[in-house]
Amino acid sequence: MVNQLKREVGFSGLIFASLGGIIGSGWLFGPLNAARVAGPLSIYSWLIGAVTILFLGLTYAEVGPLFPRAGAATHIANVVHGNLLGKIWAWLLFMFYIAIAPVEVVAVLTYANNYIPGLLISNTGLLSGPGILAAIALLGVMFLLNFLGIRRVAKVFTGLGWWKLAIPILTIVLLVAFSYHPENLHIVHWHENVHGMFAAVASSGIVFSYLGFRQAIELGGESREPGKHIPMAVIGSILIGAIIYVGLQWAFLVSMPPSELTQGWAKLSFTGIFGPFAAIASLIGISWLAVLIYIDALLSPGGTALVYATSAARAVVANGEVGAGPRAFTKITEGGVPWVGIIVAYVIGCLYFLPFPSWQKLVGFITTISVITYGIGPIVLLQLRHSVPDMERPFRLWGAHVIAPIAFILSSLVAYWGGFQALSYIFGTLFGVLTLYGIQHRIRGNSDGQILGFRHITWIFPYFGGLWVLSWFGPKVLGGTGGIPFYWSMAAVAVLASICMVWALKVTVPDSQVTDYFSAMDQEGIEL
Repeated sequence: MVNQLKREVGFSGLIFASLGGIIGSGWLFGPLNAARVAGPLSIYSWLIGAVTILFLGLTYAEVGPLFPRAGAATHIANVVHGNLLGKIWAWLLFMFYIAIAPVEVVAVLTYANNYIPGLLISNTGLLSGPGILAAIALLGVMFLLNFLGIRRVAKVFTGLGWWKLAIPILTIVLLVAFSYHPENLHIVHWHENVHGMFAAVASSGIVFSYLGFRQAIELGGESREPGKHIPMAVIGSILIGAIIYVGLQWAFLVSMPPSELTQGWAKLSFTGIFGPFAAIASLIGISWLAVLIYIDALLSPGGTALVYATSAARAVVANGEVGAGPRAFTKITEGGVPWVGIIVAYVIGCLYFLPFPSWQKLVGFITTISVITYGIGPIVLLQLRHSVPDMERPFRLWGAHVIAPIAFILSSLVAYWGGFQALSYIFGTLFGVLTLYGIQHRIRGNSDGQILGFRHITWIFPYFGGLWVLSWFGPKVLGGTGGIPFYWSMAAVAVLASICMVWALKVTVPDSQVTDYFSAMDQEGIEL
């Protein structure tokens, strides 16, 4: 008998898993990065990021419960556009999920360098040799905890979740109570800050901070009531996270001593490798709060690392299930622990410390790849409405034919705001993977019984190619040549996304294939 993941996670485990993913290192670094780029308009950056992720989250709230299995996002990409796109998305998601736990470990060590000197190279923010060894060891702890089983891990999510909510809220209240300077909100350089307001969404850790909402979907295969609990956890975690992050950005802006802003927001900095909130607390005389934030800088990113270590192992399982990786990836113990996934995710996660040995470097990579992978959700939602209209949906999104296109356009804009360099790296990797699969198919043919399905992915070429070209000729603030004005380039991205979404819906697999896919899931004993 094949061992299966255990359905032992309730609503609290799901929502705290998502909140644990949302409230991580982003709150410790994001507000400073956003303020440097957008000044007081950074508040609106967080709102734009929240609206974008909420629209995407709403589409996943309907689609997610239809795939109540480990690594659900991988299966979502596979069902509508066939095996080839499923494999490409599986590897993109694989790269994305495995990168998150390392970035949170780097955040822990960045703060820890203040009381354990030598973890970072002086004045660079990069991990030193001992720092990399410490990162490998700490990441190992996160993955080892997964051997406890999902029920025990879910209890850890819930316990850490209350702490992770309490400390940011306490920070907002105390900073504003001890140092309130509303005049700081008037220090605005409109031309630069308006452009920065959009750029900050992708480049300052804002979208990165909201990414955790999908944890409830990834753990859907272990939820007791996926149809009811997944939508509630997804939407609830996004709304709670948005309220906290907007509050944190506002508190950061108004609590900053005016003496620190003589050269404007763009040149704001603190002595040493200080986290921004701990630095402000020290400046205004709340030293005990700074100590508390340093403790949270261990627990919050550490908790998020645990959340994503759990999801990364499930992403490895999903890779094996869709044929993007060896079948050995799907091995699960009698206790429901994906032990091969844990080991594979840990080993590859350690490799990220070498090319991306800092928080900023990892976040830039993660944000761009995340919105690309998330963008498939709205397309899948609309196609499933067409292919399997009578399928029971535990959550049915009102206004889906309006919300889904908006979600796809917003995700495309965030990818665009990530900048030319990030897009070049991701698209280069994407087409490298595609080329390898093409060569493999050319050599092996249909020996595995699966059709390549090239026609079903034709839409990604104008989509990704168009984004890359627009980014190349786009505004200099995003790394482009400046040939296309900022707002015109955004309009062009919206038009491109709309055209490619229509194209994507025209080249999906036959409806009968979608029906067969869900019938196969039912035969595996998965109840929605």
